[in-house]
Order: sequence, then structure tokens, then C-alpha cells
Amino acid sequence: MVVQRDIVAISIPFTAGVALAACLPSGGDAPYWAAAGSSLAATALLVPDAGRRRIATLFPFLFLCLGIFCHCSATLSVPLRPASRAGRALGGLLRAIDGAEFPHGSTAALLKALLAGQRDGLDRKIVAAFRAAGASHILALSGLHLGILYGILHGALAWMGRSRVATLVRSLIQVGFAGAYVVMTGGSPSLVRAFLFILLNELSRLLPGRRRRPLNIFCAALTIQLALRPDVITNLGFQLSYLAMLGIVLVFPRLDAWFPGGRFNPLRRIWSAVALTCSCQLFTAPLVWMRFRSFPKYFLITNLGALPLTELFILSSLPVLILGGSCPEGIKKLADILGQLLLQFLGTVASIP
Repeated sequence: MVVQRDIVAISIPFTAGVALAACLPSGGDAPYWAAAGSSLAATALLVPDAGRRRIATLFPFLFLCLGIFCHCSATLSVPLRPASRAGRALGGLLRAIDGAEFPHGSTAALLKALLAGQRDGLDRKIVAAFRAAGASHILALSGLHLGILYGILHGALAWMGRSRVATLVRSLIQVGFAGAYVVMTGGSPSLVRAFLFILLNELSRLLPGRRRRPLNIFCAALTIQLALRPDVITNLGFQLSYLAMLGIVLVFPRLDAWFPGGRFNPLRRIWSAVALTCSCQLFTAPLVWMRFRSFPKYFLITNLGALPLTELFILSSLPVLILGGSCPEGIKKLADILGQLLLQFLGTVASIP
């Protein structure tokens, strides 16, 4: 039997190994023994005699050992200080938001939270309203925000056409922008996940004869991120981000296909949004309940209203930040209105008993 050495078959045992090592006590000699044991076990699997075994049984154990070794070695290594040159760029973004002089001060504070992850300027009542409405994920800088910016940039570059050269240049611009944004904003686990998805998606687009399989991209991104930062597996944002994407990869296409209407039916976008929201909640809700003993009752209403408003608010705010003082006043007022609508909508949902 021919065994398909697929990224999925590598990613699952590797992730299991990292998760298993994360359960070890942080102090004492446990990481040393686990690193040494996993290294010896991986070496034993690669000796010539092991070639007689079935590869199907060899590879899972090999990558399980590599996952354990990867996490333990990262635990024992001395962390490097990140040489951050991105502070100037982030400061420039914050100054641009302050210089926009929106009619309402809460609009600028909201934009800082959405684009830079800076929530200090937001009123506590606004933060509480986001939490009560089940929209905390909108305030927390995550792959959602990078995805919105990536979609805006992708649409803005559509004029370049679909030739081979245009596709290559457009992909380089999009990947470069996504990487710069992740570095500038501090590289949260969710943002890194979104960047890896963008990178792998663009690579698969450029490789001739390659089909873009969402599950393969998911597993490849998961393996790369854990190989670079194994300790991130215990991060709640990392867990929720990948669980949400797993729901989108596995469940969303099936739910979306249930819609009986044609492709251009005006209700198609609404159904797709409902299917997307339910797919994410199906996988993230158990973890949220385990950690917080709560569940957002109105998550469907919240996401159907808040996500489009968030995207429109960011889209209308970008010309204000890019053009500065030369931006037409009407665009600035539109961005301010959309920001206030988003706050009022979430405040209304949060007040529902």
C-alpha cells in the first residue's frame, strides 16, 4: 500500500507531541529528561532496521517525538530579546489616528484598538459592552483584523490584472504588507496564524498545478507556528484562533452548501455569514465555556451586525489616515458615523436581558 506522506499526517502527531510536553511541570528536570528521551526515541526510529516497518506506523511516532523535543528544547533555551524597530511605525500610526481629529473622541480610541491593539483610550463601559455582547474578539487585535486589511488590499490591487507577473507582484505586496503589520503590532499568536495562512495561500496560488486545500494550509500553518514557538500552544488566543479556523475549514463549506438559492441570490451573503459564525462558535464555544463558564447568547446577532460595521469602519478610516489633512471632510464624517454606529449597536445588544 502506498502511503501518502501528507502534511496532515505530520501535523497531528507533531501538535500532539507539543501539547504533551506542555503538560510537563515547568520546573525541575522533567524537560531535560523528556528532551533526551524524545531525541533517543526519534533516533531509534531512524536506524536502518526501522526501514522494514511500515512508514504509516513510523511517521506518527517520529513526529510525536519531534514535537516533544521541540517544546522541551524551547523551554530550556534562553529567550532572545526582540530587537523591535517597529515601535516607530506603530507610533506613527497612533499619531495619524490622533491627528485625524474625528468629531467623537471615542471613534479615535476605537480605531486605535482595532488597528493597533491599544485599548487604553476606550471607556470601561465600551469595553464592558463589547464583552457583554460577545464581541471581545473584535477588540482583541487578531487574525480577523489582518484578514480585513488583507481583503481591502487585495481588492485595491485588482487593477493589476491576472497575468503571471501581476499575480506575483500582487502576492509579494500583500505578503510584505501582512508581515510588516504583524511585526509592527507585536505579533500576537492570532496575527501570526493569519500571516501564515496568507503566506501559504499566496504560495499555493503561485505554484503551477497545485490545488489550494484549506485543511493542508491549516495544518502547515499550525506546524510552522508550533515549530517556531512551541510554548504558544498554551496561549488562549492561539487556541481560539485555530479552533475557529478549524470550524471554518471543516464545517463552513457544508453549512454554506445548504442554501437552496443560486449564487447571486441576495440572501446568499446573509446565509454565508450565519454559516461562518455558527462554524466558528461550534468549535470555540466549548473552550470558552471551560475557561470562563459563560457563553455569548446573542453571538449570531452580534456578528451579523458588528462584523460588517467593523469592516466598513476600517475601510472608511484608511483614507483618513493615508491622506491626512487633505482627506475630504465627508469621508472623515462617514468613518466617524460608522464608528459610532458600531458602538451603539453593541451597546444595544449588550443591554438585552
